[in-house]
Amino acid sequence: MNLTLDDFDYVLPPHLIAQAPLPERAASRLLVMAGAALADRSFADLPAMLVPGDLLVMNDTRVLHARLFGRKDSGGQVEVLVERVLGDHEVLAQVRASKPPKAGSALRLEDALDVAVLGREGEFYRLRFSGDAHESIEHHGRLPLPPYIERAAADADEARYQTVFAREKGSVAAPTAGLHFDEALFARLAARDIETARVTLHVGAGTFQPVRVHNLAEHRMHRERWHLPQATVDAIAAARARGGRVVAVGTTTLRTLESAALAGALAAGGGETDLFVTPGFHFRVVDLLITNFHLPKSTLLMLVSAFGGVDHIRAAYAHAIAHGYRFFSYGDAMLIHRSPHAV
Repeated sequence: MNLTLDDFDYVLPPHLIAQAPLPERAASRLLVMAGAALADRSFADLPAMLVPGDLLVMNDTRVLHARLFGRKDSGGQVEVLVERVLGDHEVLAQVRASKPPKAGSALRLEDALDVAVLGREGEFYRLRFSGDAHESIEHHGRLPLPPYIERAAADADEARYQTVFAREKGSVAAPTAGLHFDEALFARLAARDIETARVTLHVGAGTFQPVRVHNLAEHRMHRERWHLPQATVDAIAAARARGGRVVAVGTTTLRTLESAALAGALAAGGGETDLFVTPGFHFRVVDLLITNFHLPKSTLLMLVSAFGGVDHIRAAYAHAIAHGYRFFSYGDAMLIHRSPHAV
């Protein structure tokens, strides 16, 4: 399939970009897509959309307070977005400043943290904190709301930009499909004999980076850390044995599961993935996908197009825009059945 970047473009009215969450997590709308068929539902209807024996797999990563502001030792303003914590004191981070900081220079962040610039590593900088990096970030940093949310993080975001099942610290963005779940919804899923399992994928700063090449084969994905426990592999095997389906909560969960099955059989483990899912990808694990609506020309839009079918996703997005669905991180969701044409 000879697709280019332009095949994943669409026009979104700015007023459809959700700037804040709804008062209730499960009050979001849910667009159910099975091939060309579309149904407008509420996310609270999800238990009725699944069947006993299905398995929901979720990403339990927790968002760090990864955004910090400050000044270089030369006096210039700087913004730091931590990509990952490397050890007790060091991190990889994106650094935005009028002039790039030099190796050996120092940053003063949030008027509290002294940070040394050790050097460049690709698009990132290696920084060294004088104290414990994790504690420093969590105590002084700010939640890194996505750039399309045109306001600073507020107190309410401390809870609402985390899933209720977040556990493992390490992301710079929330696995947003999971934001729609609350404890009451989990109780209703359990009452329907729909089980849950967990994976971990720490979302990196590269998730906000657009695809800049017209030929998709030339794009290189950022790398993200993942872990798949044996308990989840066993839960998937048990679901298959009873005729249940594997439902990935979010594109991060899908990328974790499919990364762990690239060699064939699904295997527990972990590492780093740069899996770039485009139409023609061979899905081995996931049967249904719960996901939010994604940015034009993004790798995530390409992933859902691979899963549900390019033309079907294009029609679904046109439907969502025409019917006023809310887009992106704090927006509404889709439940996508894997296209029979997805190899």
